[in-house]
Parts: sequence; structure tokens; C-alpha cells
Amino acid sequence: MATAVDTTHADTTDTADTTDATDPSGTSKHARRFGLPVATALVMGNIIGGGIFMLPASIAPYGTISLVAFVVLTVAAIALALVFGRLAARDPRTGGPYVYAREAFGDFAGFLAAWTYWITGWVSNAALAVAAVGYLDVLIPVGGHPWSACLTALVLLWLPAVANFAGTRYVGAVQLVSTVLKFVPLLLVAVGGLFFFDPARLGPFNSSGQSPVGAVSASAALLLFSYLGVESAAVSAGEVENPRRNVGRATVIGTAGAALVYLLGTLSVFGTVPHERLVHSTAPFSDAVNAMFGGNWGGTAVAAAAVISMTGCLNGWTLLSAQTPYAAAKDGLFPATFARRRRGVPTFGVGVTVVLASLLTAYNYLSGSTKIFEVLVLVTTFTATVPYLLATAAQLYHLVSGNAGSVDRARLVRDGVITAVAAAFSLWLMAGAGYAAVYQGVLFLFAGVLVYAVMAARRQRRTV
Repeated sequence: MATAVDTTHADTTDTADTTDATDPSGTSKHARRFGLPVATALVMGNIIGGGIFMLPASIAPYGTISLVAFVVLTVAAIALALVFGRLAARDPRTGGPYVYAREAFGDFAGFLAAWTYWITGWVSNAALAVAAVGYLDVLIPVGGHPWSACLTALVLLWLPAVANFAGTRYVGAVQLVSTVLKFVPLLLVAVGGLFFFDPARLGPFNSSGQSPVGAVSASAALLLFSYLGVESAAVSAGEVENPRRNVGRATVIGTAGAALVYLLGTLSVFGTVPHERLVHSTAPFSDAVNAMFGGNWGGTAVAAAAVISMTGCLNGWTLLSAQTPYAAAKDGLFPATFARRRRGVPTFGVGVTVVLASLLTAYNYLSGSTKIFEVLVLVTTFTATVPYLLATAAQLYHLVSGNAGSVDRARLVRDGVITAVAAAFSLWLMAGAGYAAVYQGVLFLFAGVLVYAVMAARRQRRTV
């Protein structure tokens, strides 16, 4: 297997592979390419999951200086989005960071990107399902017993998987509808809250007792997980119409839109809920709606929005979690069964992903321990930075090498600055995960090295 990728040949291969093999016409009515609106919804839907509903209370102890961290992270996330857009314009195939790393650095780097991104996907799905149960419990009492809560979480995991099994046509429809529905209550607080904004409720600028730099870094560590998903359109580039043009646009628009909702929503909650109450709040958006309009209906409305948000996020992440191992399996770096596709969806990858997420979810509930699960959630911050950093390094490689057709000379300086910011963002993500998460993440990483050794040996044996 060659370490370099023939992108011209790969484009046609990937397009052909999206068809349903059981359809004699060569096309499947269930497989449909995403346009710019759906690709943008995929990015926004995957970035904005359940985190936003607890975000204001999580960073409130640091004071309004945490809004500075928001701005810094937003700039860095958009820089990373621009890097993905540039890379997708060069190589618009399904797989995202895996494809970029493998083309630039060979099979091993590509495998590490695919392996760590896959881990990020199914662990994140488990986290979203568990978080969704807490909000669903406001609507329907399901969290009173570990068994009922566990069963509910498993249902929430498998419903998006069923949508994925039905085909990319239905994945896109679910993603678009869930994104639109969840933005209604979010925008209600983000925009409506500004009319009820009272600066007296903001509290101190820096209430952490740390230096300004320390406070920004500490609050940023809590915000990092909220920006995972900027690569969504790039990972599914093979299913996006005109990917050289639309992946970059969808990534930047989706990231900027999600950041705007984050910032306005948090600012509105800060200005409607008194600081001393917000620090101890378990439902900050509900408290904000109650403060704005009175009554107790806000908790129910926000809980419904949270469930919709996380269901849509699970829908998108289920697809993304299967796309990268699919691309790696086509190149012989993952088991061949991951390359099976039906109705435009890597069905085996979806199945394995949801099974692993289900096992992790069940373990979380039945073990009675939340600390282990919280560490695993932070592991996703670490594991996501590996493909991010490899993709950024691939862009840096193309810029420095100056290969013909790889670098736009007129944009060299601008692309270099953007890439440097994206690289710093990736390293900051890794540092923000914390020592325990990095330790666990490295163990996952080196377990993947053993898998790569087996796959490499099998490829070698077939070529002899």
C-alpha cells in the first residue's frame, strides 16, 4: 500500500462507493449528498450539544473574565475551521483529518488520526446520552433508578443509530430539523435575555482568586469540549455536494454561528441571573427564562430543548464516528468490515460505535461512579486534539514544502498565521484536558499502536 494518496482516483472511488450495492440502478434513493445548509447544520449541530445548557454555571465561578476565554477560543476554533476548509479544498474525500494526515505523513499518522477520532466519537456519544437523561428526567421521571436511567440512555443512543441505518438521506433530515428546533429556545435566551440584561447581576470581573491569565486558562479548560465538532463537514466531505467549495464554507459558517449562540447565550444568562445564584445553579437557562418571564415553565421548555439538542448531536456524531474508520478500512488500516456501506452509511461502523458507547454508558450507571466517566469525557478532549494537530501539521507541511498545486503563494502568509493559531489551539486543547485525561488518553493511543501493528502485518502478508 502506497503511503501517498492519489486524490483524483480516490474521488471517483469514494463517490461510487456511496451507492447501495443492492440497487441495480447503481444509485440509492436513501443516499443523498448534503448541500451547504445541511453541511452547516451538521457542523453547528455537532458543536452545540448539551454543554451549552450547563456552560454559564460552569464558568460563573471565574467571573465575567470567562467571556474573554470565549472570545479567544472562538478565534482559535475559526482558525482551525479555516484550516479544515483549505485541506478539504485540496482533498475533498470522506475521512477529514485521517485523509489529510495519511496523505502528508503516511499510513501510521493516518491510522493514529482515525483511531483517536473514532475513540472521541463513541465516548462523546456515551457522555451525551447520559447528560440527556438528566434533562429528560425533568419531562418524564426516568432518572430515579440506575436501571431506568440506563435503559433510557441506551434508547437515546440507539434511536440516532436507527436513523443512520436508514440512510444519509434521513441523517441529513434529522440533523436539519433538530438543529432548527433547538435554536428556537436558545435564541430566545440569547437574544431575548439582552432586553432583561442588568449589569448589576454580572458579579466581579475575576472572582477566581487567580491571575487574569490563570483565570482565562482555567475557564477555557471547561469550554474546550464545547468546540469539538468543527471538523464535522470535513469528515463527511465525500457526502457533501461540491465539497471543495462547500466544506470550507459550512465549517466556518457553522463554527461562527455556534460561537455566536454560545457567547450571546452565556452573556444573557450572566445578565439575568444574579452571580451568587448562578454559581450554584443546576439549570442556568431555566433560571434565566424564569427571571425573564416569571413562573416555572422555563425549566420544562429548556429541558425539552436540551433533549432535542443532544439527540441531534448524537445523530451527527454517530455518522461521524463511523466515517473515519470507513475511510481507514478502505486503505487497509482498519478491518475491512468497517468499509461496508449501505444506503450511503458505513453500517458496520455505526453498529460497533453504538455498541461500544452502550457498553460504556451501562458501565457508568451500573458502577455507581461518576468520576471515572468524567475522566473519560475529558479523554475525548485529548483524543480529539491528536487528529486536529495532525491535520494542522499536514497543512503546515504543504505550506513549508511549497509543492506546486499545494500552496497558493498569494495566501502563504495568511495561511501560515491561521495554521499557527490552529496549532496553538490544538495544543491548548490537550493541555486543558488535564493530567489524568492525558494519561488515560495516551493509554488509548498506545493500544491503537498494537492494532496498527496487527493490521500492518496482515497487509504485508497479503503482498508477499
